[in-house]
Amino acid sequence: MPLDPQVEAMRAEREAANVPQLYTQTLAEARAADLASIQAAGGEVESVHHVEDLSTDAGLPLRVYRPDLAGPLPTLVYFFGGGWTLGSIETADGICRKLANAVPCQVITVGYRLAPEHPFPSAVHDCRDATQWIAANADKLQVDPARLAVGGDSAGGNLAIATTLLARDNGPALAAQLLVYPNTLYGSDTISMRNGDDPYLFNKTSVGWYWDHYLTDSADGLDPLASPLLADSHADLPPALVITAEYDPLRDEGEYYAEKLHAAGVPTTLSRYDGMVHGFFAMSGILDGGRNAMAEAATWLGGIFRDA
Repeated sequence: MPLDPQVEAMRAEREAANVPQLYTQTLAEARAADLASIQAAGGEVESVHHVEDLSTDAGLPLRVYRPDLAGPLPTLVYFFGGGWTLGSIETADGICRKLANAVPCQVITVGYRLAPEHPFPSAVHDCRDATQWIAANADKLQVDPARLAVGGDSAGGNLAIATTLLARDNGPALAAQLLVYPNTLYGSDTISMRNGDDPYLFNKTSVGWYWDHYLTDSADGLDPLASPLLADSHADLPPALVITAEYDPLRDEGEYYAEKLHAAGVPTTLSRYDGMVHGFFAMSGILDGGRNAMAEAATWLGGIFRDA
């Protein structure tokens, strides 16, 4: 189908204003523009019963969103997007607030280190360490260890997958993985990647720019913790919801990953949003598709937690 009318209107506004692509800016400019864009498209900032900033014993920043529920609480550890290069706890704030209220569950987002200052695998290690620390401090954080999940959008989805691959062998046990248009393969040459060349949307040049910042050497892209589609086995991973967008260069590799999980016997739900573009999950303030995807994610995760 064509671009969703709301997406088309957003794109037309960008073209009329000649909004520069993030990859044409300095890192400082791109990081500031990314935050401003996400906050503008995210809609109303929802109130959550308890919001607290804290750090792991190693000093890794976390933000806790806790609804008005009696503990121990089902908990989602959430990793923000931004191509491992942009993004922060602040850019994920709207998503985390909405999920905490809608599921409902506790959401803890992780301020992992960014590239190129801290290239692969720094972010992977941070996300793994944070998840292990949260599980080890379950009593303090009011976490139900039997209902601990991970999730993220874009690069955050990639990091969530890497965390499940590491946790499969070394713990903690994870109940679910919420994967929103995740990167799964460095250097992918899929149909959606080849077609993703719109100069006013996230495109294949954007994808390459992020990978170039994240990887010190292209050989690192063959590591399954960077390209999880290349993992030797996808068995025994937690149930997954994979959300993709029709007009997203990452669409095909996200859907291929869902197929890999399904073939390995992992309960997997794949949900493609026609007419949508990369980033739409964070645009629930201006896109009905974003609101619908958020509702689907909350309903799916709530069902996983109820059955755990």
